[in-house]
Amino acid sequence: MINTPFPKLKLTVNKVEGECYHGYKKGDTLILEDFTHPPQYFCLGLAHAMFPVIYALSFGARFPFRDNQRSLLVTCPDGGKLEFLAEILDKDGKPEHNAKDPDWKGPQPKDMYIEVVWAKGHCAFKYKVGDKWDLKGMKCPEGFCGAAFHTAFPALFASNFGAKFFFMKDDQDSVNTVTCPDGGNIVFRVGRKKSA
Repeated sequence: MINTPFPKLKLTVNKVEGECYHGYKKGDTLILEDFTHPPQYFCLGLAHAMFPVIYALSFGARFPFRDNQRSLLVTCPDGGKLEFLAEILDKDGKPEHNAKDPDWKGPQPKDMYIEVVWAKGHCAFKYKVGDKWDLKGMKCPEGFCGAAFHTAFPALFASNFGAKFFFMKDDQDSVNTVTCPDGGNIVFRVGRKKSA
């Protein structure tokens, strides 16, 4: 039994356009206990592509262009052979549903930021506490460390679509635990700027 504060997710194979060596077929469904626990033998390529989506859904993100804002389609990164529908499940095990936003008029990237909140040891980019980058939506700041951006991307993606990080007591529009994958020497806060 997994002790988790996060909701379950449902993944459904929506489309197949090639042979998947995992054997997934249209209509197959997988239930994830939460965004941190994939099923046994789950395709890691798919997990990599899907992680920002299931992370965002788990923290309340909404995709206003979808018929159900609490779902999103994700394509297999191996040639686009499969398409999965990711949905968040409510406490009764049913997909949450929020109708498409009738006022949606196209992409509206949010004002976002990445800020160094903790540093120790060596950083090849020489990042230090207080360094901050402003960005629009999910665009990588010019010259920013690619490994650090890779780690920050799920939080940027989630924040851009309205996620709230319920465990952050000081600011639920940001998360301050985004850690550099190279030795953990740098920790970032990633978030959405407050509207003026």
